[in-house]
Amino acid sequence: MLLQDSMATERFVEILNKLVSIAAEEHYNPYKEFEWVDELESNQMWMSPRLMSIYNTRYFDELPTDQIQLLSKWESINFYSLNVHGIRELLIEVIKRIHTEGFELPSEFFHHFVGEENEHMWFFSKFCLKYGGKIYADKKLKIENSGNDSFENFLVFARILIFEEIVDYFNICMGSDKTLHPIIRKINKVHHLDESRHIAFGREIVKLLHNNLKDTHSKEDLNRLESYIKRYMIASINSLYNPTVYKDAGIEDPYAFRNALIESPERVEMHKYILKRTTDFFVNSEIFTDKELF
Repeated sequence: MLLQDSMATERFVEILNKLVSIAAEEHYNPYKEFEWVDELESNQMWMSPRLMSIYNTRYFDELPTDQIQLLSKWESINFYSLNVHGIRELLIEVIKRIHTEGFELPSEFFHHFVGEENEHMWFFSKFCLKYGGKIYADKKLKIENSGNDSFENFLVFARILIFEEIVDYFNICMGSDKTLHPIIRKINKVHHLDESRHIAFGREIVKLLHNNLKDTHSKEDLNRLESYIKRYMIASINSLYNPTVYKDAGIEDPYAFRNALIESPERVEMHKYILKRTTDFFVNSEIFTDKELF
């Protein structure tokens, strides 16, 4: 069973009811929510500078302004493309579990979740296609099933939470950045409002699923899960460094450029900062034994 502890169940039900109520009250029509301008000029920033993969490196000082602006365009398109692919994956996994044994309680919330995430995928894909003319391909390694249903349930919602927390870090920054075009601010602000509910739910279900695993699996099993989640967090961050993006921005030897950025001490520290909220959650929930990722 998904929920074994009666006190945890009571808290979980209370949170679910609150989130379902908010989702119903704050529902909006995304097809009428945004004012899509005909085009966005390349000679402006499409992403907050501190979110760019070159931030806090020598390249941010060395590259000419027009190339940084062009890079911000394609890094923006890559970010929204990652959202499209990530949402598709999480929708498949949640739909697999809706109204199944063990997930009876959160199924009503899942209906709101699926509806909202489908709408998010629509407006992210529309942005990519309208202003970038493409959606970058999904090059993330495919995840193999562990063969253990309990592990899979936990890992699915842990991956969803990690994905949403990283995205929300970007949303919060760009949603309030008045130097960005209004359509960029609006997309990020709207997405953050929905994701705040999804993250609240994700943290609760991840803790519950892990608590169940602690009662039924060995310390070695739990350590393997911790290692897997940490690798997934690193892979998720690395997906922000797309060599095709660098090629589109006119960067010479884009693969070498990518490797230099990922391995730079300045970017490693930035990765830790982006992931800090998520890492702290896993440590405080006793899912991680330490904060070491890189």
